[in-house]
Amino acid sequence: MTSVRSAAGGVLPPIRLAVERARQEALRRELDGCQLLAGIWCHGFTAAQLRSIRASLPPTARLLVAKNSDLSAAVAGTPWEQLRLHARGMNAWLFVRSDEIPPALRPYRDFQKEWKLQLNDFTGAVYEGKLYGPDDFAKLESMPTRVQSYQYLLGCLQMPAVSVLAALRARQEAMAQAETPPPPTEDAAATAAATPAPEK
Repeated sequence: MTSVRSAAGGVLPPIRLAVERARQEALRRELDGCQLLAGIWCHGFTAAQLRSIRASLPPTARLLVAKNSDLSAAVAGTPWEQLRLHARGMNAWLFVRSDEIPPALRPYRDFQKEWKLQLNDFTGAVYEGKLYGPDDFAKLESMPTRVQSYQYLLGCLQMPAVSVLAALRARQEAMAQAETPPPPTEDAAATAAATPAPEK
């Protein structure tokens, strides 16, 4: 005869496995369209603090607290796999679905300064297939935004056109000056007044 306890014990491992797979699949869905994945050491954070961070993030960023083993399984075989090295300890994971990286990282930096949490820093990130360690976040935070990049490109494209227009304008002004007779000077006016009019 089988006891209830032994029957339940046989059912629980498949249920746990199904729950674990569901969590990993949810993380894989978050990775779709993701531009940056960053880990934040969140040891000692309260639920209210996590809600505060989430509320301050732009709509293109999402902060999730996930088990490191689930994240490691979700990123296996993807460009994000390098981040497995930083999946240790208590981490929250920042998924950014935009090229606007500095505006997505700034809310956490502001939160960090506000709460004086210098130890709770970024643990690592992957952006464009490159792994960034905790010391490399200054590069990510100082990247130009898309608008700044477009302004720079438009400025570069505009400069040759401005130079050509300035050269054409200078040439046109030089040609206009060559066609008009020079205005009479004071010496020429005095000479004309001193010269007697021809007799008829």
